[in-house]
Amino acid sequence: MIGRITEFFSRHLALSADAEPEHCVPPLQLATAALLIEVSRADFTVAESERSTLVELLKQQFKLPADQLQTLIDLAQQEAEQATSLYQFTRLINASYSPQQKSQLIFNLWQVALTDGDLDKYEDHLIRKVADLIHVTHSEFIRTKLAAIDATNN
Repeated sequence: MIGRITEFFSRHLALSADAEPEHCVPPLQLATAALLIEVSRADFTVAESERSTLVELLKQQFKLPADQLQTLIDLAQQEAEQATSLYQFTRLINASYSPQQKSQLIFNLWQVALTDGDLDKYEDHLIRKVADLIHVTHSEFIRTKLAAIDATNN
């Protein structure tokens, strides 16, 4: 898996000598996208609204051109399907994200889960598990859930 990720970034997203720095995409983006995809698949159906929300959240957060964004999503989809645990994704998050960025990630996961109008128990469980793995406190987990519910209802 690491070999494929490295190959992807060196082939598609690595900096060339004359490239701008914003064109370099770290593996952390892959981990973030994979977690969003995992939540969208947690209830065994991926609604179009979940997919649209996922794409929009990644576009807002990473500000990638459309082709790189689609490539990132495609690779994240493959990695999510082949993953045997969440650890390979949450390890990168823990090493790189600040507490605020972790809270934002949990909020984004809630947004994907809530966008279809039905919070499934498997989605809830997965988000709780991710929050535990990235060391988000229970109170912050609940705060982000309530904020996402409020944002969805408005």
